[in-house]
Amino acid sequence: MLKMGQASFLCICLGMVCLLSGIWVQAEDPYLYFTWEVTYGTVSPLNAPQRGILINNQFPGPTIDAVTNDNVLVNVINKLDVPFLITWNGIKQRRTPWQDGVLGTQCPIPPNSNWTYKFQVKDQIGTYNYFPSIGMQRVAGGYGAFNVNQRSVISKPYPEPFEEFNVLVSDWYNTDFKILEQRLDQGTPLPLPDGLLINGLPSGQAVFTGEKDKLYKFRISNVGVAVAINFRIQGHTMTLIEVEGAHTLQEIYESLDVHVGQSVTVLVRLHAPMAKDYFIVASSRFTKPILTTTGILKYAGSTTPAAKPLPVGPTYHLHWSMKQARTIRLNLTANAARPNPQGSFHYGTINVMRTIFLTNTAEKVNGKLRYAINSISHVDPPTPLKLADWYNIPGVFKLNSVPDMPTNTTPVLAPGVLAFELHDFVEIIFQNSEYTVQSYHMDGSSFYIAGYGNGPWTPAMRRRYNLADTVPRHTVQVYPVSWTAILVSLDNKGMWNLRSAIWSRRYLGQQLYMRVWNDEKSLFTEADPPPNILLCGLVKKA
Repeated sequence: MLKMGQASFLCICLGMVCLLSGIWVQAEDPYLYFTWEVTYGTVSPLNAPQRGILINNQFPGPTIDAVTNDNVLVNVINKLDVPFLITWNGIKQRRTPWQDGVLGTQCPIPPNSNWTYKFQVKDQIGTYNYFPSIGMQRVAGGYGAFNVNQRSVISKPYPEPFEEFNVLVSDWYNTDFKILEQRLDQGTPLPLPDGLLINGLPSGQAVFTGEKDKLYKFRISNVGVAVAINFRIQGHTMTLIEVEGAHTLQEIYESLDVHVGQSVTVLVRLHAPMAKDYFIVASSRFTKPILTTTGILKYAGSTTPAAKPLPVGPTYHLHWSMKQARTIRLNLTANAARPNPQGSFHYGTINVMRTIFLTNTAEKVNGKLRYAINSISHVDPPTPLKLADWYNIPGVFKLNSVPDMPTNTTPVLAPGVLAFELHDFVEIIFQNSEYTVQSYHMDGSSFYIAGYGNGPWTPAMRRRYNLADTVPRHTVQVYPVSWTAILVSLDNKGMWNLRSAIWSRRYLGQQLYMRVWNDEKSLFTEADPPPNILLCGLVKKA
């Protein structure tokens, strides 16, 4: 038996060992495990039975609710007759660019096989989503909500809601996804979708029930493939609190534009004097005709159905939407995923190291419609770009195949790659010369939206940039015959997809990859390939 003095000495020694090792006193971040079986199934969202893509027999798929720094493992069992990948829209996957879920970073999951994604939702909070990335599969389903919450030690800059709801708004075609792919392959652009859905349901069937005078959080994502939407709730206002991981100034809106690929979070208090049902409305923006769908906000115990007229949405005019977009500002004093204030990163004082000017075009190549960025219409090679880069396989892609400035030449079919050094601070100008709204998404990083404007961008436009409190996002709209400027710190090493979120345009080439690299071999900047990495193309033969 140890004497009192010996026991005390032993405890002190053990405590010192614990502090020095850091192993015993620091628990690993939690793990979340999911098994998803991906199958076909019959769905009838617009009263026309057709083939949908289900996850665990659900349409939409299961929701992932995580806390920042959680480790997420998703075992995907592909029961389809085609290869399959899931991309995690807005999840940055820091230091692990091997499973971003796009064909430029990983080989697809073959039919009748499975593969496990493993990544950490590191230093993120907010409202995100996931969806299939190969071909036009996402028009058939396979999408779902992905929510990342604060740790308990991080305060929320808004009142605690009583409950929260996921609202996934999507457009829908009454045509099989393989037929849509064939039409695009033949050079035929897709028509306007046949309708809109809320949570995969037809108009009037998505019901959100709450109690009078209680506060509710609505996580709203546009998971469609073609059209921007305007979202509003009959008889109620919405307080915006977050967009894609950034806490915003808490402005009150009667309606909000949410472009393809974007997510917003709002608070709604059920303050109506009469406990009845109210319409929730999502309508397409900048389309003729306008597509409209409804859900129901139901007060608990209500027996009075919602009554028309529906709340009026904005007109077709672009100026209203652009003006609203400029009102969305960053809450500089709110905590982010870490306790430091969101305004501690002074993006407006950092010197820009490089300016990239990207313009989109729709032209014919070999007699068929293609979409391009700076005259490069991207094609995915059989060997993923990330694998070719890591294993030093020549001939798969060319660095800076996409020029920094438009060339006004006939588009070329090739893998599109822009090369950057790790920690480059870059200005990217999106110039839209077409008469349709564009939407761009960047994997791996969030960017600061410096400004929007009509007509052609010129260097003088920099005087109009918001260099103080604009919001960081992962998806941004570019209005017709207009420009959008972003600033981004490329601090996430890897091969990251910059793409049109309008999926038919991406399918026909309006995308590229950003290779963010340095010559340092360190697990602090980039992890090695995972043990279960899928191999294909030239890597498989190596």
